[in-house]
Amino acid sequence: MARTFSFPLVALLMLGCAGQSANKTTDAAATATANKLTPAERDAALHDLETTRQAFLTSIKGLTPAQFTFKPAADRWSVAEVAEHIAISEERLYGMITEKMMATPTPKELLAQVQKNDDQLRKSVVDRSTPRQAPEMLKPTGKYTTLEAVTEAFQKSRDKSVTYMQNTQDDLRGHAAPHPLLKALDGYQWVILMAAHTARHTAQIEEVKADAKFPK
Repeated sequence: MARTFSFPLVALLMLGCAGQSANKTTDAAATATANKLTPAERDAALHDLETTRQAFLTSIKGLTPAQFTFKPAADRWSVAEVAEHIAISEERLYGMITEKMMATPTPKELLAQVQKNDDQLRKSVVDRSTPRQAPEMLKPTGKYTTLEAVTEAFQKSRDKSVTYMQNTQDDLRGHAAPHPLLKALDGYQWVILMAAHTARHTAQIEEVKADAKFPK
């Protein structure tokens, strides 16, 4: 089985997040101010996004076509497939956070379930001791046939994520969405998860490259 990390994107893309908007504009403004990201939080997320970007790009740099498409076994992904999964997950997650979650009020009950332990979240996502299955919409289909194509797609999506985190004034801590394994995550934590997901699968790429049959 391919060692992947599962996202609840099917559910999230259909997420209704029942709830009511604030009764008073002043209440909404006060809540947004209370949940505003601190400079340290913003810097930490940007650090995650940039360091995992560089690690991923380094892991695939200079691979030959034979190395890029090599499969260690019939039921395991090639570097090309892992890289495609990273790229398409980035695009879907970015859209889910910025277009879906931030546009929909979150019930207080769901926000109350969020565990504000960002470091533990990072550790949980990158832990590859338990295999996970990716949802169908995030499984590779051969969309990117070359190293250059998948690199360009990933860079485009990651640039958007970085720019968003550099400039956003969205109430990321005041919005949340459920995760089937990690329970409720707020918007900021979904950004952290996005970066950690890249790190998780960069480790998978290194496992493929370490295979005894990997082309030299």
